[in-house]
Amino acid sequence: MSKIMILTDSCCDLPKETIEELGIKVLPFTVTFGGETFREIFDKSSQEVYEMMEKNPEIPKHSQITPLTFEETYKEIYEQGYTDIISVSINSQGSGTYNNSIIGKNDFFENNPEAEGKIRIFNLDSKCYTVFYGYPIIEAVKKIRKGAEAEEIVAYLEDWFDVCGIYAVPYNLKYAKKSGRISAAAAFAGELLGLKPIILFADGTTKTVDKIRGEKNIVPKLVECVEKNMTPQTPYLMLHGRDNTLAKEIEKELIKKTGRKAEMYGQIGAVVSANIGADIVAVLVRRKNK
Repeated sequence: MSKIMILTDSCCDLPKETIEELGIKVLPFTVTFGGETFREIFDKSSQEVYEMMEKNPEIPKHSQITPLTFEETYKEIYEQGYTDIISVSINSQGSGTYNNSIIGKNDFFENNPEAEGKIRIFNLDSKCYTVFYGYPIIEAVKKIRKGAEAEEIVAYLEDWFDVCGIYAVPYNLKYAKKSGRISAAAAFAGELLGLKPIILFADGTTKTVDKIRGEKNIVPKLVECVEKNMTPQTPYLMLHGRDNTLAKEIEKELIKKTGRKAEMYGQIGAVVSANIGADIVAVLVRRKNK
């Protein structure tokens, strides 16, 4: 009988309580900021990080998860009697963590040859950030509890990663321009004209798909963009930073248009905030053009 463990990293932005309740193994990113080093999710909440960012003009720094950490984690899970590990990592275009998960797998089997044939490790690149992979991991655990096999879970996750996208509006681009990791935001040149970008996060990349003039137009323009691009009658998620006011307004409009409430509200954590800022609103959808 198979015994499946879902392994991921803390950029999944799931609450600590959810992680514990579902038995997900989460490797934390280490964040250095304001003279402190801490583990994302486990040592500081998103709200605590936002408060630090408000007081400190620095950009938080974070390091990728090492191959050794993955190797040791695989061994720990193997010794607990699991037959399958599904390892889901942050976008490989933005971090070396996914590649390290594969190096760690190779090292694990090299150093533990007796594990060959007893445990399988599936390494998946989420191609994105935050609850883009946090939410389907929750759904994957539910499927496991109903008896789904590893191949079915992997197929579900890969479909989600291929089809979904996040349409996001950062309120300002200070962090994006300093970090340079989110290319569409870093390259956006309309701020001096009072413009804000709608950035699509999907397929491992980012691109500006529309521009918004003035904060009062964020809600109608983002709703219009989402409605145009989402597959009808499919779930959507709301994402936000330190404040969820606009997210709630956008959900109200989407309920009117789709008849559906958001499946989940996700709050971005330290790693995402370091690269896009703490002030953002976004909607995750299944894209109909995919």
